Amino acid sequence: MQTFTHWQGLGPDARGASVAMGNFDGVHLGHASVIARAGGHGVPLGVVTFEPHPRQVFAPDAPAFRLMNAEARAHRLQKLGVARLYELPFCPELAAMDPETFARAVLAEGLGVTHVTVGADFRFGRGRAGSAADLVAFGQAMGFGVTIAPLLETAGLEISSTAIRQALSDGRPRDAAAMLGHWHRIEGAVRHGDKRGRDLGFPTANMGVEGLHLPRLGVYAVKVDVLTGPLAGTYNGAASLGVRPMFGENQPNLEAHILDFEGDLYGQHLSVAFIDYLRPEMKFDGLPALIGQMGADCARARDILTAQ
Repeated sequence: MQTFTHWQGLGPDARGASVAMGNFDGVHLGHASVIARAGGHGVPLGVVTFEPHPRQVFAPDAPAFRLMNAEARAHRLQKLGVARLYELPFCPELAAMDPETFARAVLAEGLGVTHVTVGADFRFGRGRAGSAADLVAFGQAMGFGVTIAPLLETAGLEISSTAIRQALSDGRPRDAAAMLGHWHRIEGAVRHGDKRGRDLGFPTANMGVEGLHLPRLGVYAVKVDVLTGPLAGTYNGAASLGVRPMFGENQPNLEAHILDFEGDLYGQHLSVAFIDYLRPEMKFDGLPALIGQMGADCARARDILTAQ
């Protein structure tokens, strides 16, 4: 997959795609439906999205809401067969464009799109003034086709990022996965931590979770994809997402213990998939109790993941 981070001055090999357009946070089943409808036009399949998410720009002090960082979103889009990712910088210039200017300057002239597919609730342009119907009219005038994809429902319920966030907040990763069409994942580089897990006999890969909507804090059975380095592969594990109350810390992070694994993962990129919620965070009466619980957590995670 080719990734482009601008819309101006693109060569002919980067133009002319049929694109799905939206923020695609989580890349859930509804998003996948929009992307699928963008394919089959005899030209490369592309996605037009924005980084950072516009909501982060307009409401920087609001609680973290993103289900995916840009890295995780790109990996998921590639799995859906997207050939070109136009990850446009949501800058003051872009934010100030009215809907018609955006359609002309970015879509028609900048990207040279042949077709655009959006969800029925899509809004664009300054103040979210443009609707999907407006985009159809602009496309007719500017020479590109437009498809409006209906909102997707499952079991009579509309699939939405909001509903997925609620499922994760409740500690229901399987319900979230049913709406996503894939396991919810946190991706990023392994950081150096305080190495307490190693000292306790359960070494962990530590990852930051800044800017993300966090699932319910606690311990999970997880699948860990090591994406880079000589130890790349898929492994079973148990992970703690939380603030480590045993040690009086309050900055959330993700600590993944990979079962039956030896090796140095510092600096490598991991994708941690949340499978089942095991228990909430706890403060234990001393290290022996903590170590005993960690062993029980790993045994339970092993049983769950072996049965997958």
